[in-house]
Amino acid sequence: MTDTASPLALVVLAAGKGTRMKSDLHKVLHPIAGRAMLMHLLASADALQPQRKVVVVGAGREQLAAALGESAELAVQDPQLGTGHAVQQAEGALSGPDGAGFAGDVLILYGDVPFVRAETMRAMLERLHGPDNPAVVVLAFEPEDALQYGRVIAQDGAILKMVEHKDASEAERACRLCNSGLMAVRGDELFGLLSRVGNDNAQGEYYLTDIVNVANGDGRVCAVVVTDDPDEVAGINSRAELAEAEARWQKKRRLQAMADGASLVAPETVWFAWDTKLGRDVTVEQNVVFGPGVTVADNVSIHAFCHIEGARLESGASVGPFARLRPGAVLEEQAKVGNFVEVKNAVLHAGAKASHLTYLGDADVGAGANIGAGTITCNYDGYFKYRTVIGERAFIGSNSALIAPVKIGADAIVAAGSAVSRDVADGELRLVRAEQLVKPGWADRFHDAMKRKKAERK
Repeated sequence: MTDTASPLALVVLAAGKGTRMKSDLHKVLHPIAGRAMLMHLLASADALQPQRKVVVVGAGREQLAAALGESAELAVQDPQLGTGHAVQQAEGALSGPDGAGFAGDVLILYGDVPFVRAETMRAMLERLHGPDNPAVVVLAFEPEDALQYGRVIAQDGAILKMVEHKDASEAERACRLCNSGLMAVRGDELFGLLSRVGNDNAQGEYYLTDIVNVANGDGRVCAVVVTDDPDEVAGINSRAELAEAEARWQKKRRLQAMADGASLVAPETVWFAWDTKLGRDVTVEQNVVFGPGVTVADNVSIHAFCHIEGARLESGASVGPFARLRPGAVLEEQAKVGNFVEVKNAVLHAGAKASHLTYLGDADVGAGANIGAGTITCNYDGYFKYRTVIGERAFIGSNSALIAPVKIGADAIVAAGSAVSRDVADGELRLVRAEQLVKPGWADRFHDAMKRKKAERK
């Protein structure tokens, strides 16, 4: 809950068709840093502990229902007659089982405006409970270019008028204070205000912003809160804007990583996921991509051109260059994964090494074990996955195939070029090769015969 005594509900507008995206995926489900933009927004709002969350949907509602599950209620806007009409569709979802309306505070947010900070939302709610008892609180911003944004005409923090760009006069368009669309309103007043909004405007729509003008007409105060960061209220409506938002997010995250004690050799080439965790004295070289679910402890080295997702790296581990860690990969203290090594659902215990050209899938590699170049764990038979267990200090020779399920004992040696399909005991040597056949002089005779045949054809 917020710092006020009132319960909180969220109404998130996500009914737009998103035609400019030109995508089969719902606009608000397009990811930034590996997380749907809608989920970025809801995560920030969750810091305020809302009691109710309602997402207003239109086209693509099935996708949103699948993504949200039980975390929010859905309200359908069909047809779509403007933002005011969209919020009205949430009234039923906010009503209690006895039909009573929601009596707490309501934050109105937009699913395609993903980076509003919890602090900003809290400031809006605190202003709603200010001594002048405002009917509506509007979040505004001052962009470098006001473009087509609606304007907030305000004086001393009180809103005199809200006007959409298409309906604004030249004097009103000269105002630089722009409407973000986000509002805070009391639940027991919101729908009464909306019921008095008309559609006599250039678009023929019911504008949410008009509740400010309705409240002003009643002699009520409506207040404005101005964010100091216009980027947090930037809407995303196209692929280009999505890329711009990703770039802004990545830039901030890189700066935060370095401020927290990580070294990024070429920061602009490192891409983080929304939940990447880096320890201190971590070194990340050029062109490293983090997918979701990565935790990196202190003193880890990640060399150039690595892709890491769903993995945990403990202190002193080393990865790459040109390595791929897939979900379930764990590198314990001082473990090493080198160039062109892929690890999936496998643990390399302390000091274990796979230095090059190896695939370790569904495996447990004991402490101090050494995996030679070209080794693969054959973990899949086309129907099921099987696990390989390699004991402590075991040595797996180059170009070996470990055919799971199989267990290699502690201190065992698998000779290079072996295909191992049965367990190897502790301290045992396993060599699985065909016997070498030696024919002295055969190659010389072959070359001589071929040279004569080639000369005869000229």
